[in-house]
Amino acid sequence: MGISAIMSIAVSGMQANTGSLAASARNVANVATSLPDTSDVDLGQEMLDTIQAEIGFKANAAVFETGADMWDVLMSIKRD
Repeated sequence: MGISAIMSIAVSGMQANTGSLAASARNVANVATSLPDTSDVDLGQEMLDTIQAEIGFKANAAVFETGADMWDVLMSIKRD
């Protein structure tokens, strides 16, 4: 597996985490729009989902950044 494939996977992971965070944000925003007795949104679970999305995004961003650093090293070796 090449560096570009790894970076592509990291980008896909960041996109998935962004989607998860958006879904959680919509759920929290809409919790007040329904009747309190009928709301099935668990705010504790939404907070955990938000934290999980944040951690996942940071991990994928670190992988992407490492891939970019590796490309820089390879390019400097190639120039020499």
